[in-house]
Amino acid sequence: MKIASVHTRVEHFELTRPYAIAFRSVDSVQNFIVALRSDRGCVGLGAASPEPHVTGETPEACGEALREDQLAWLVGADVRALPVHCRELGRRMPHAPAARAALDMALHDLLAQYLGLPLVEMLGRAHESLPTSITIGIKSVDETLREAREYLERGFRVLKVKLGHSMDEDIERLRALRRSCGGEITLRVDANQGYEPDAIMRFVDATRDLDIEFMEQPVPVAGFYSLGALPDAVRKRIAADESLLEERDAVRLLEPPRPCGILNIKLMKCGGVHAGLRIATIAEAAGLELMWGCMDESLISISAALHAALASPATRYLDLDGSLDLARDVVEGGLILENGTMRTTDASGLGVKLID
Repeated sequence: MKIASVHTRVEHFELTRPYAIAFRSVDSVQNFIVALRSDRGCVGLGAASPEPHVTGETPEACGEALREDQLAWLVGADVRALPVHCRELGRRMPHAPAARAALDMALHDLLAQYLGLPLVEMLGRAHESLPTSITIGIKSVDETLREAREYLERGFRVLKVKLGHSMDEDIERLRALRRSCGGEITLRVDANQGYEPDAIMRFVDATRDLDIEFMEQPVPVAGFYSLGALPDAVRKRIAADESLLEERDAVRLLEPPRPCGILNIKLMKCGGVHAGLRIATIAEAAGLELMWGCMDESLISISAALHAALASPATRYLDLDGSLDLARDVVEGGLILENGTMRTTDASGLGVKLID
């Protein structure tokens, strides 16, 4: 099966629930949509959501990388040579990981459709389903509790709480959440680089009784490796996010003393399913746990991340809520979300269909 045409377009999505994290506020997002049509009439879909604050890839750079005239080399390519094309994407777009991810997942979608299999089955399923967390941004205590109650009513039981503006206020919010929800919820926290390394043990000691599952990227990238001085039990419950972009970062994070015990793979950081699973293999061999996260993304790329996550034995955590607050999307299908648990559909490929 060969690629007959490549089409790209940009979509602007408003968020139904704007939010704040340690370093910015968000009320809308720009995604780039890719459609690869095969000579057999199949269409492989991909989506890019560049995050310049994390990877340095601006929307302008992503759009430039995805110009249709720049992608003419894909026309006539045999989709069955998937690994070759994924390596070529890395060579041609070394500084545009979200653009690479969009093309990578569209190629994976096409090949899995050709085989008549859901992508996760083509990759080798390791899990049937997993619960996803849903995120509460930096808000007041009252707003945090209202949002948590709404999510509980919708069936979610894993809450990820954004921190990083004020440690004292963060601790107050977490205590209020635990008092209000009791043991009904699993609590994860994400400071988005908002704390200093020498403050981490203060946070750990102050929240020890709150049963926090893990802490994501608590300190800036420049100070992340200083976390290697923390007690082993603390480091094992720290997840690397902004400190993990690509495979070389995963390798470095293995050097003793390891600063973390969990790696957060995002397709928009690493460049797609192919690269994400290479990182997953590194984590599995090293005995690290995996979390699969996302930006604010179309269901296209959220579905791709879910298929990849369920194909890795090292996957323990999902944070794939990035399409839930979009005011609209361009596709339907892709996954089934029930009571906060995600699983893929039985459709071939990614299982997503464009909305007419």
